[in-house]
Amino acid sequence: MAQIMTESDFHRAVDAVLARVESVLEAHDEVEVDLEGGVLNIACPDGTRIIVNRQTPNREVWVAARSGGFHFASREGAWRDTRTGEELFASLSRLLESQAGLHVDWS
Repeated sequence: MAQIMTESDFHRAVDAVLARVESVLEAHDEVEVDLEGGVLNIACPDGTRIIVNRQTPNREVWVAARSGGFHFASREGAWRDTRTGEELFASLSRLLESQAGLHVDWS
C-alpha cells in the first residue's frame, strides 16, 4: 500500500515543482510568470492563463488551462494526472505549446 505524503512533505514537493516551473519559464519572453502565495500564474500572449496550484487536502497539484482542469497526484516518483496518468511536466509542455505556442525544455 502506498504511503500517504505528510503535509510538510507535500508542501516541500509542490514548492519544488512551482519553483522549477517558474525558473524555466522566466527564460521565455513569450509568457509572464507570477508565483504568489503558492499559486503560479502563467500569462500567455493571447491573454489566456495557465494556473498551477496546490490542493493540500487531496495532496494534489491542480492545473487550470483553456482546455480544462487537471489534477496531479504523486505516484511512482512523479506527479501524474489522476485520470490519464500523464506526467505533470509533459502535460505542462503540451498545454504551453497549445496555449502559448511555446516549446519548453524542462531539463
